[in-house]
Amino acid sequence: MGVHRDAMDREMARRGLAPRTRKTYLGHMTRLVRFCRKPADDIDADDFYAYLCHLANERRISRSTFNQTVAAAKVFFKDVLKRDWDLKLFAYQAPESRLPVPLNPSEVRALLSAAPNIRDRALLETAYGAGLRLGEILHLKPADIDSQRMTIRVQQAKGRKDRYVMLSPALLRTLRSYWREYRPSEWLFPGSRPDKPLDPTAPQHMITLARARAGIKKKVSFHTLRHSFATHLLENGTNVRKIQLLLGHGRIHTTERYTHVASNYLNLTTSPLDQLP
Repeated sequence: MGVHRDAMDREMARRGLAPRTRKTYLGHMTRLVRFCRKPADDIDADDFYAYLCHLANERRISRSTFNQTVAAAKVFFKDVLKRDWDLKLFAYQAPESRLPVPLNPSEVRALLSAAPNIRDRALLETAYGAGLRLGEILHLKPADIDSQRMTIRVQQAKGRKDRYVMLSPALLRTLRSYWREYRPSEWLFPGSRPDKPLDPTAPQHMITLARARAGIKKKVSFHTLRHSFATHLLENGTNVRKIQLLLGHGRIHTTERYTHVASNYLNLTTSPLDQLP
């Protein structure tokens, strides 16, 4: 992309896009340029349309990845190059509707028990006990853990929003054991360099090994523990609006999908088959 890469990155920074989003969008544009085999500013509407057809019909990428590609191209061609292309060219695919697959309490217990050390146990418990995303966990600082108010402060999470979540007494005990052994200073979970947070690759690899050690057949990630947190709260009678605030969802519709997963919502509904004489 040459000089246009920097121009696109500046435009995305001006619009307040997160560094990870900017990196993802630049990656999509780089792949578009490679496909077209011409400089970025020589790509025309027909080239872009051909690339979208290639992604949808040949590579069969997910709808979310397709829509990310369209969003990246819209920033580049409309905002950076000021191309007056038909807006229909930037139409998104309808989003996929998939329900989360949470763990049951027994599986959560087995996964926690399979953690190889106290740091990894603390990572897993924070994901499940507070419903945090992995990125939110890795950017926690010791000062964010308030044992007096029994809260955890999540700073500048997704959407650049702060929020507070509850601090479980069980999680606090684990975090204290972890702190006594590792003595973190700047970051609660530091990486190889104390001034940098832990790289997400290590906990992602760890949870895969813990899943295998626990004998869990479902796919498991840190986000699975977040889904399990929300589902189990709902099954225990917590209000959906409260769960929305704890998860940091911008729309209640996002949180309401857990009603399709929670077992009590399903078990309390009688099938008409059982009502036949």
